Amino acid sequence: MADAPAGAAVACAGIAAWLIGGHNSGARRARVLLAGGGAATGPPRWERVRVDWPGLRARLGPEAWSLVAGGVIAVLGASLVPLFLGAAGMPLLRRVRRAGEARRERERRGHAVIALCGALAGEVRAGRQPGEALLAAARDAGGLAEAQPLVLAAARFGGDVPAALTEAAGQPGAEGLVGLAACWRVAVDRGAGLAAGLDRLEAALRAERDQRADMRAQLAGSRSTASMLAGLPVLGLLLGTALGADPLHVLLHTAPGLGCLAVGGVLESVGLWWALRIVRGAEAA
Repeated sequence: MADAPAGAAVACAGIAAWLIGGHNSGARRARVLLAGGGAATGPPRWERVRVDWPGLRARLGPEAWSLVAGGVIAVLGASLVPLFLGAAGMPLLRRVRRAGEARRERERRGHAVIALCGALAGEVRAGRQPGEALLAAARDAGGLAEAQPLVLAAARFGGDVPAALTEAAGQPGAEGLVGLAACWRVAVDRGAGLAAGLDRLEAALRAERDQRADMRAQLAGSRSTASMLAGLPVLGLLLGTALGADPLHVLLHTAPGLGCLAVGGVLESVGLWWALRIVRGAEAA
């Protein structure tokens, strides 16, 4: 009876590994391109059924390694439970990955806003008009590709630049554009110095960014400790296997072991979530 789950686990793990690593599509395209004097005739008929696999691999993402790990443990423990758990962990890992990507994108926008303020202050000091200076600074600073079309159109054609900046500030990480819009209104409507206001705004944004970076560095130890404690059960299983206790068999093939696995998994998840929530709360504060 153990052959069926083991075979299924091996098959699923092999498919997941193939999806992650990919097949040799580059060499096959080169053969197709060079065949017949350079005329591209398309893939052979027997290969056309695999044309959507790259898109499937892209949708699965790196979190498909969770399925691979589940398949390996399923083979070692002769049970389909780890395979199901690995498949269930893919959405969670995908959410974590996307949250990290969103955070990096937010930081990139924040850096771009700071660079834009500095470049705009320099262009204004060079004697350019605010609209012309904004166009030049946006080209030099870059990094605000999503916000530039509306803002640049307003600056180029005499539109409401502060309103465009305020709307662009709604993107995560671009909140500093609200300060830029305020500086623009004060400078244009009341004749105040735009460069001086931009210098103060840039300094404030840099100080806020440095404070966040310092807080993240101080909390890195707490985050690492929580991750290390989360991996201790895996170390316990490895030690039990090294001592010949066969903990996988106890966890996956006995009622008390399945109960301990369920309760331990819930407690482990809740503890890790709570620890990371404390760290995120400290970062937000």
